[in-house]
Parts: sequence; structure tokens; C-alpha cells
Amino acid sequence: MQSFREELLNVQPQICVERAVIVTKVYRENQDQPLALKRALMLKSVLEQMSIFIEPQTLLAGNQASSNRSAPIFPEYAMSWVIEELDSFAHRDGDVFHISEENKGKLREIAPFWEHNTLLDRGLAAFPPHSKLFYDLGIIKSEGNITSGDAHCAVDYQGLLRFGLKEYARRAQEKLNSLDLTDYRNIHKSYFYRAVLIVVEAVRAFAGRYASLAAQLAEREEATARRKELSEMARILQKVPYEPAGSFREAVQGLWLVHLVLQIESNGHSLSYGRMDQYLNPYYEADLKSGVVTEAGACELLCNLWLKTYTINKIRSWSHTQFSAGSPLYQNVTVAGQTPEGRDATNGMSRLILRSVAQCHLTQPNLTVRYHSGLSDSFLGECIEVVRCGFGMPAFNNDEIIIPSFLEKGVKREDAYNYSAIGCVETAVPGKWGYRCTGMSFLNFPKSLLIAMNDGVDPNSGIKLCEGVGHFRDFTGFDQVLACWEKVIREMCRQCVIIDATCDMVLEQDTADILCSALTDDCLERGLNMKEGGAVYD
Repeated sequence: MQSFREELLNVQPQICVERAVIVTKVYRENQDQPLALKRALMLKSVLEQMSIFIEPQTLLAGNQASSNRSAPIFPEYAMSWVIEELDSFAHRDGDVFHISEENKGKLREIAPFWEHNTLLDRGLAAFPPHSKLFYDLGIIKSEGNITSGDAHCAVDYQGLLRFGLKEYARRAQEKLNSLDLTDYRNIHKSYFYRAVLIVVEAVRAFAGRYASLAAQLAEREEATARRKELSEMARILQKVPYEPAGSFREAVQGLWLVHLVLQIESNGHSLSYGRMDQYLNPYYEADLKSGVVTEAGACELLCNLWLKTYTINKIRSWSHTQFSAGSPLYQNVTVAGQTPEGRDATNGMSRLILRSVAQCHLTQPNLTVRYHSGLSDSFLGECIEVVRCGFGMPAFNNDEIIIPSFLEKGVKREDAYNYSAIGCVETAVPGKWGYRCTGMSFLNFPKSLLIAMNDGVDPNSGIKLCEGVGHFRDFTGFDQVLACWEKVIREMCRQCVIIDATCDMVLEQDTADILCSALTDDCLERGLNMKEGGAVYD
């Protein structure tokens, strides 16, 4: 793992064009298909055709792009800035990505298809004219809203490991068979169920590709220990994530592959692992008791998972990167907290996750500890030791503040007690939380103050944006400054809501993340994807 870590830290990130080329072909050939089926066929084609590899150090298989730490392009979300910045990716002040001239040519070749045909294009066109002024003048920044796939959530990893993807396919088929298609609303639902069936088989085949590769590598491997590792990897990938996990290693491999595919499916970030200590601990304890795994072996596997998590990368426009540098992906892992009965939920896996994250000392994953008055001093002491490592983790979420807040919002008790972090600071219920535009309208407060002090007029453009209370030159007291600020900032916040709502509408109409929705209750029951309101808590 130390060798693997050093290798990843020394990688020079590239732009990977494989996904962009495959997606363009699928969209071009399936323009007449309903959105859900087009998205399912897209993911199927990507998983069938993308490059795969297994690193010599790893115990887990799965890669997002043609090389580690490389960033795929998601053309269906935005393409204009990609082409505009193509020659400057390698010359940025931060988040530098390299791209060959050949790959630049491939992106330029597909770019015409995406003109006026991306989520960004549709989102900007959908803004009410006056609201778009706030975007164009740099007062409200919402690029992240318009171009974001599903994330800021944790899917039902516990259910995935317990039942396997085959259970989700069975449920989708059962719901599909029971639909009365004389009701037009059920025709729309049928597309979603058919899409789920396509995606489940695609993920199963994707795991099969790695199983075949691992078996081939095992045949050529001379070192006995590594040959056994590769053979075991091949066996596991023939099983998970389609079948239920039966061991700790099977659980971690199945978890990783699905977590990976969700980030190949869409460009959403802050896709989180949820309360990993709660759903992984039964597998760990059983294997520990039977002698299948040791504590050191389990810790190594977790380190392997964090290193694989670190391989995920995304490129953002320079205007976005300037205030979000460091390629943050906010893949959050939550540990500790309480059971629905209010007992301390800390277990052996909680401590192992804490220690392994500290050992890896990486920017990913984010680590969050759920704090409460019943947390043991010994565990809190270990948390402080990790804080002393100096890489800003773990964060602490206070159960005694957050749980009552969920209850107040109408979240069921068992769900409120099962919350997890789902990004940098947000919290949600794993496997039941629907993604909308959360926390991504960035309001330029200094510029807003200047506009407020200038009677609602933008000083740079001279455009009147809203009614003010006068000009700062004429103010005689600070109470007038506060009055002008209150009036203008209320209008700015109102425009943020309008822009968020517009983005939400465009995303609901023009994109659908099928696997993410299938693994979020109650999308299968309702026949709606997450953006359509399929989740229990939307």
C-alpha cells in the first residue's frame, strides 16, 4: 500500500477522452430514445468499452478512467468551456491536467454535436432574463448547479451488500410486469424500470471484465502469493456486486465497484460512503472470528479502498476551479454516532476506519465522526490523535444538534439516527435522500454590498438590478448602510432561489442517473428517478 500510495501521489493527471467519445456516439445513435433508456444505454456502452486495468499492488479492481487520477470528460453536462480551455489545461495555476494533441483532436471532433445540446446550454437558456443578469455579471455563480449529476448522497450500500444488485433487478422486473400501460404515467415508469434492468446487467458484465482480467494475470503471475490474490480477486468479481457479499473482502470489493460506477455514470461529486462502520462491521467481525481475516489484513484492505477512492478525479472549468481548487470530491465516510435506541454505535470497524484513513493521509476520502455525549473517551482520544496528523480530519458532527433538526423536519426517528455526512458539511439519510441543488449557488457578497451602496445599480456595467434605498454618498449614518444591505441582499437571495429552481427544472427534464436512483429508496417503488422525486426524502 505504501508503494501504491507513492505511485498515486507522483501521477501526472491526464484528460481521459474515452467516456466523451463513447457517450457522444450513444447519444447520437439514440436521440429518439426516452431519457432513462438513453442514459442506461450510455452507461452500458461506457462500461463495455472503456479501458480497464489492475494495478500490481492492489487487492481491489476498478478504475474510473484510462489511467489513475485522470479526469474523464462528461460532454452531456457541458462542452463549451472544455473546448475553450483545451490548450490551457496544462498551464493552470492549480489543478493542472495534461492532454495529448491527438486527444484534443478527438474532443474537437465531437464538440459540434454538443453545441446548444448540453445541460449547461439548456440551463442558461432557461434562466428568466432578469435572473440571468445576476449570473452574467458574476453576482450569482451557479455553474455547479446546472452541470451536476446525482451525488451529495449516500446510496443504500447496506442493502446492496446484503441483497446484491440482482434483488434490485428482480424488483424492477416485478414492478415492470405489474404496470397498467393504459395509464400514461406508467409508460414513463416503464422506461425507468427497463433502464434499471439494463444498468444492473451492465455492472454485472463490468465486474466480469475485471474477473477475466484478474484470471489472465493470475495465469501469467510467477509469484505464488500474488497469483493467489489475483485468483481470489477473479472469484470475487464473478460474484459481487450482483450477488450478496459473503465476506469482508467481498463486501469491500462490491462496495468499491458500485461507488466507482456511480461516478462513471455522472459527474456529480460528494458521492459518499455513508455509515460504513455500521454496514461493514458484521462482515469484519464474522471473518475475524473465523480466522478468514486479521485486523492487519482488514486495515490493509481499507487502505487499499482509500487509495482507490483517491484515484477518482474530475476536471472543472477554470472559473469553477478558482474557488474550488484541489480537485475536491468530498467522498465522505461517516463513523460512530448512535443506534436508533440512542446507544453508542462505535464498533471495531469504526476504529479501523479511523486508523486506516490516518495511515493513508490523503485528501480523499473525507472522514466524519458523529459525536455525542455517550461517545467513549478512548475513541474520542483516537479521533484527536488523527486530528493531530494535520490533514484536517476527522470532522465532527454533533448528534445532539443534528438528530433533533431532522426530527423537526419530519424525518422518521430510525432515519434521523442513521444520518451521515454526504459531502463537505451536508448531512442526509443514506439510501433515502434525494439530490437537488444543495448549497451550490455562490453569491458574491462583496459585489452585492457595492450594488446595495449604489442604489441597486451594478457599478461596473451601470445596469439597474434592483430597487435600492439611495447612494452611499448621500448616507448620513450606518443605519442607512444596514437598510440598503437588507433590501438588496433579500433580492439577491430571491434570485438565488429562482436560479436554483430553474437549474432543478432543467436537470429533472434532461438527465437521469439510473443506478444511483435504483439504489435509493423509494425510487423503485415509485417508478421515478431521484431528480423526479423518487427518494423518500426529496
